[in-house]
Amino acid sequence: MKKVFLGMAALALVFTSCNKDEDSPSQDQSKVDMSDFYLYTDADTDETSRKAEFGDSKSCYSMVNLNRLLNENPDLYKKMYDIEYTTRASITGKGKPPKGGNGGGGSTPPDDLGVITIPVYVHVVYSNSNENISNAQIASQIAVLNDDFRATNNDANQTPSEFAGLVADTEIQFNLVNTFRYSNSRTSWGTNDAVKSAYPPITPETHLNIWVCNIGGGILGYAQFPGGPSATDGVVVGPNYFGSTGYLSAPFDKGRTTTHEVGHYFNLRHIWGDGRCNRDDFVSDTPSSDAPNYGCPSYPTVNCRSNDMTMNYMDYTNDACMYMFSEGQKERMRTIFLAGGARDSMIN
Repeated sequence: MKKVFLGMAALALVFTSCNKDEDSPSQDQSKVDMSDFYLYTDADTDETSRKAEFGDSKSCYSMVNLNRLLNENPDLYKKMYDIEYTTRASITGKGKPPKGGNGGGGSTPPDDLGVITIPVYVHVVYSNSNENISNAQIASQIAVLNDDFRATNNDANQTPSEFAGLVADTEIQFNLVNTFRYSNSRTSWGTNDAVKSAYPPITPETHLNIWVCNIGGGILGYAQFPGGPSATDGVVVGPNYFGSTGYLSAPFDKGRTTTHEVGHYFNLRHIWGDGRCNRDDFVSDTPSSDAPNYGCPSYPTVNCRSNDMTMNYMDYTNDACMYMFSEGQKERMRTIFLAGGARDSMIN
């Protein structure tokens, strides 16, 4: 009888173990290393302290916005975990990612997607004539996006030799489909997606929606990562940081705020991983760093025993001093458009 009891207990343990595996965030982790995955950051505290220390330096609230969405949507963590799993599996051919779990960089087969064209809707929400930016300013921003994502801007030739071989033509381009204009007496919109609630995105499954409005608090922009609610999907940018001509505020007057935020929208993290040297952006060809860079840093700028890629669009440097995505970032962005990817409906 004792043997029967022990056998039944062992069988129950097997079933319990199987059930736990089914309830885990995603597939078998022996196939793809997810040990370094994280979502929550100290962005709320970090952005407040950076504002106090650096004043009107570049400030992106995408990670603050992500923290809020994670708190409001219990299922979001699992969705983003699964997106990350799929990203790493696609890049590495379902093997373990290089460098302890990073999800990009290295030699991989072509994705056969060709040049991807993203249709764009721009929503201009204004309380005064300056904020009601011109069609020419909007067109200049689309041109900047195309130059930056296709590596045809005139600044990339400044890239230090250490990183020159990593400058990527992401083969992603943008087409302005329509502009919508809304007059509203509200003078600032904050980062809680109030502007999106007032003027909801149009077909966000197939179009990139960009809201141009005064966010307030010296905040340049924020974006929603893949996996977030469709009702708030898109990018928000201040009118004086949008485009390269018209109503603009230096030194963020070359359209790189939108390039940066669209990078988040395509699943890129900040270049320093929003943490110290032990936090990563999940891209193996971008060096580790422990904090953002500001202004126009000289080369080399050393952190975490390596030279920072300060000219990367996902840092916080001035617009004139950022001018590249890396090959690893290209791979990471393009995986979301593969069949079954988080944004595959944009091209399929």
